[in-house]
Amino acid sequence: MDKTKTWHEDDSFWETLGPLMFTPEKIAAAKDEMEKVVTLTELKPGESVLDLCCGVGRCSLELARQGFSVTGVDRTTGYLSKARKQAEQENLDVEFIQEDMRTFVRPESFDCVISMFTSWTYFEDPDEDKQVIMNAYSSLKPGGKLVIQTGGKETLASIFQERNWKEIDGIIWLVEREVRNNWSWMYNRWIMLKGNERIEGEITHRLYAGSEIVALLTECGFSRVELFGDLDGSPYNQRAKQLITVGYK
Repeated sequence: MDKTKTWHEDDSFWETLGPLMFTPEKIAAAKDEMEKVVTLTELKPGESVLDLCCGVGRCSLELARQGFSVTGVDRTTGYLSKARKQAEQENLDVEFIQEDMRTFVRPESFDCVISMFTSWTYFEDPDEDKQVIMNAYSSLKPGGKLVIQTGGKETLASIFQERNWKEIDGIIWLVEREVRNNWSWMYNRWIMLKGNERIEGEITHRLYAGSEIVALLTECGFSRVELFGDLDGSPYNQRAKQLITVGYK
């Protein structure tokens, strides 16, 4: 790993963890997830969607299969190469752009912007979190919707594990977690064991309570913000599995 860069700006980090994050099961799950997003936002066939931090195109490709006009934005070269190759193999018309979500803006161009799989809250400066939301707001057409999938403070507190491990295709992945800065920051230390090879790194990101994310989106101009406990539209309450935010421009 390149120690001169923050973890999320280091391509080697994403290349190393890619096989663990984008398993065949996770890729296949995109069909159900995107069907739920379409239902939740009442998207109509042919409408335009921006997939921020699209990675290997898991959601972008599925939305294109379902008949939407899709733009995927990511900063990782290897991920975009895989996404473009898959789109070509399936003859899907998806626009993939290499750019940082802190800078990408296309004013009033999209009916929906999605940020899935906790791919937004990486930045130590909260103003950079806000910039991403403002970019999304600017990129939405009037009446457009922003969907953010992440873990809220409330849901994380109910399921928190200091340590766990799993094995994927012969790779053992160990993770150690610590909540820091008065429940505003999550620190994750991970170790990957593959044969005789040992790779270690860290993932850190900001934590938001439901009320905090509502306040942020409202400050950025969204006229209405709704929270859900899952993509199926269940309430964000003590039974919530995750924090799903839908902001209306």
